[in-house]
Amino acid sequence: MSLSSALIITRREVRDQLRDWRIVVPGAILTLIFPVLMNFTAKQAISFVERHGAPVIGERLIPFLLMVVGFFPISVSLVIALESFVGEKERHSLEPLLSSPLTDAELYVGKMLAAMLPPLAGAYLGIAVYLAGLAITIQWLPTPGLLLQILILTTIQAVVMVSGAVVISAQTTSVRAANLLASFIIIPMALLVQGESLVMFWGRYDVLWWIILGLGTITLVLIRMGVRLFSREELLGRDLDEINLRAAWRTFSLAYAGQGRGQGVLVWYRSEVLPTVKRMAAAIGLLAGALLAAVVVGFGFSARYPLPLPAVEMSDIAANFDANLAQLGFVSAGGAAWVFFTNLRALALATLLGAFSFGVLAVVLLMIPVSLTGYFAGQVALIGLNPAQFFAAFVLPHGVFEITAAVLAGAAILRLGASVIAPPSGKTVGEGWLLALADWAKVSFGLVAPLLLLAAAVEVFVTPVVARLMLGG
Repeated sequence: MSLSSALIITRREVRDQLRDWRIVVPGAILTLIFPVLMNFTAKQAISFVERHGAPVIGERLIPFLLMVVGFFPISVSLVIALESFVGEKERHSLEPLLSSPLTDAELYVGKMLAAMLPPLAGAYLGIAVYLAGLAITIQWLPTPGLLLQILILTTIQAVVMVSGAVVISAQTTSVRAANLLASFIIIPMALLVQGESLVMFWGRYDVLWWIILGLGTITLVLIRMGVRLFSREELLGRDLDEINLRAAWRTFSLAYAGQGRGQGVLVWYRSEVLPTVKRMAAAIGLLAGALLAAVVVGFGFSARYPLPLPAVEMSDIAANFDANLAQLGFVSAGGAAWVFFTNLRALALATLLGAFSFGVLAVVLLMIPVSLTGYFAGQVALIGLNPAQFFAAFVLPHGVFEITAAVLAGAAILRLGASVIAPPSGKTVGEGWLLALADWAKVSFGLVAPLLLLAAAVEVFVTPVVARLMLGG
């Protein structure tokens, strides 16, 4: 890709935007008038809180308003980006653009820069106006570190919004549909701004660097997704988006049954399930590494946040072990069923969250119980017991099956979420997602569910026996 070629599209788009008063006037209002309003708000807020003896609230409010001043102008970029491709298609000006000798990547990047640069310049100007007003009225200036964080945060939020909106514009057939799908960008960004406000009111500005790192990762994912999915032939050839449930079910069922269709369960396992696991080797390695890191992190936090536990001996634990299990009614078929359905429900929730977060939230959700295991192992070490013995007695018997199931399920969910970013060559986003869903179903029903059932039985009937023996009971 040549950046100079992409900038040809950028210059054309920016020139057209500056000639449209419907874009220039709102941008000028948000850039010049809104910072003045925020400056007045900051001055009145500081006067109010000082009269009531709470100056720290005013000090935390000013940086938050600085962030808001930078955020509102870049919100215009969302509207511009949503019209970048589908708007030209409705205006019948897309065909000459797509017939140019530019590559798909150059067209995509040029459009993205055109939607981002003017609002971002307005955001920088608004921040400058706001800071100039604060310096004149209340003699306040941010530290260089805070100003750098706000500028980077404003820039990267603009890139995230624009890259996501351009993906939507290139995959829809009407501006109306693009505007409806924009809620998947607006709602997360609004929640992010609320979270950033809490961070600023707490004065934990160091957390902003982690937010910047997370947004940077999302930016790379969205840009790669847009470049991978953009296709001028598909954009010109698609006139209507429709849900064809019959065709979707046929694609899913054929991928799920595969070569083992009608030949029995053993053939299905050999021809479909095992090859699917091999295809997930990279995702399995990533999940295994994430769960191992969760154990290490949980163990490390045990010393930082110790529980008020008395020092005990293993024999003391063994003395009350059977009585506690009997009182809870754990060692029974009902207990095994409860464990099985609890684990199944957790994996179902991970699947749902992973489908809407490129698989990221699924990994986080699976890491939480594993990190708690590491944390409690660390607490055992703090009261003088052997953490390895604790792990071997209470986790290892059923954990062999349960953790294996979690790794397989998490890898399948990760591939399901990632299928939207990079579908197989020659497949649409929907087809790629259905193929990944078929792989998830094969792993879930063929391996994960049986492993969870076995883990529940072992946890209820075998783990207590092993624990009692190892504890000296």
